[in-house]
Amino acid sequence: MATKQTEPVTIISLRKLRLETPETQPKESKTFTVEDAVETIGFGRFHIALFLIMGSTGVVEAMEIMLIAVVSPVIRCEWQLENWQVALVTTMVFFGYMIFSILFGLLADRYGRWKILLISFLWGAYFSLLTSFSPSYVWFVFLRTMVGCGVSGHAQGLIIKTEFLPTKYRGYMLPLSQVFWLAGSLLIISLASVVIPTIGWRWLIRIASIPGIILILAFKFIPESARFSVSTGNTQAALATLQRIARINRSVMPEGKLVEPILEKRGRFADLLGAKYLRTTLQIWVIWVGISFAYYGVILASAELLERDLVCGSRSGSESESGVAVTLPDTEENHSPCHCHVFAPSDYRTMIISTVGEIALNPFNILGINFLGRRLSLSITMGCTALFFLLLNICTSSSGLTGFLFMLRALVAANFNTIYIYTAEVYPTMIRALGMGTGGSLCRIGAMVAPFTSQVLMSASFLGALCLFSSVCVVCAISAFTLPIETKGRALQVSDAEIS
Repeated sequence: MATKQTEPVTIISLRKLRLETPETQPKESKTFTVEDAVETIGFGRFHIALFLIMGSTGVVEAMEIMLIAVVSPVIRCEWQLENWQVALVTTMVFFGYMIFSILFGLLADRYGRWKILLISFLWGAYFSLLTSFSPSYVWFVFLRTMVGCGVSGHAQGLIIKTEFLPTKYRGYMLPLSQVFWLAGSLLIISLASVVIPTIGWRWLIRIASIPGIILILAFKFIPESARFSVSTGNTQAALATLQRIARINRSVMPEGKLVEPILEKRGRFADLLGAKYLRTTLQIWVIWVGISFAYYGVILASAELLERDLVCGSRSGSESESGVAVTLPDTEENHSPCHCHVFAPSDYRTMIISTVGEIALNPFNILGINFLGRRLSLSITMGCTALFFLLLNICTSSSGLTGFLFMLRALVAANFNTIYIYTAEVYPTMIRALGMGTGGSLCRIGAMVAPFTSQVLMSASFLGALCLFSSVCVVCAISAFTLPIETKGRALQVSDAEIS
């Protein structure tokens, strides 16, 4: 029987295929910080306006501070003041600066940089105008002290600039702010050379108040710091500010949502002197005191050297400008402890030349800050400052004296540039204004001592005063070199938790 041949059958099992849309995983929404926004927006037209307006605060501050140096010889004569009384004027100005610098720093970290800046300018302009009506020496000292209180808040302009600038531009733009201080110094000296001999020192003070009043009107174009706004939880205000900057710069915002931690604890001394910042803070304070002592020491010593001819080789008190010896009558006035001697035109010229020195090293200062770093750059300029103080003791001509003063002004200005930048960068947003405020406050201790060194000790022992200035600068150089944190190329921190 034939077997039926079966063909192989392939059995395919069909399964029901379910075409389902895979479950969508929730996408993480993008976020960004103020630091990200500042870096993304970049440098542009807003920052140029910021630089000009906030930088001009330096013009006003320089005019108010330098005013003391050019007015001192006149009030010495008008009220028959002795050395310690002239020195006390400067000391009390910086005493007011010292007290209110801390107060304004605390308030700025809690209520905003912009508000404190505006209050300080209104305060300073008001009391500066009142100073011009001083009926006596006591009233003059009191009103200039009040001016010092107001000027102490001007540092908030630097903080606002720092917090809006992208990281790579801070090392270039902040040192250029020295141009504004130079402009203010030159302006007040030039005005003094014309106004004091003609209509008097009171009108000089009134005219010097005008730039501050004009600048107040320009503040409305500058917003509150976005970093401060987010630290208080006001994210919408910070976002609106950043969007406005992006529009002005014709740039774009980063994608996502602005997110920053709300800093409940802001402007506390406990954070400033905590374990993470204790050594940095103490060394910064030493440097601030020393730099201020040297800076105002140079300014006041310049005026004193010109007014009283303390250096050999400079014009003798018994010679006229033509070099002809003049015998002065042996009167009681010539033996007066008040040393009444008003600046001659040549003295104003020397002050202008030495003041221009403040910008002379600016290009090298910028290069040093950006390539050597803040610490090494500061230690080098402080060491050179110590050297040039000692060189002032060399017996030289008036031209040589002008040259030494020129270099000293250049070096002390570079010192101030670097410590301002370093202090603004090293502290987080939560204590940045307080850090600047305490540094600016304690530096006035040096400024308060400087008048008695330049205007009293220098008369008794010229070399002793120079050695004191030089020694302080050496201590500051060592302190700068050993600072624990380098801020070159480092993003601004929001809180101390970001510091590793």
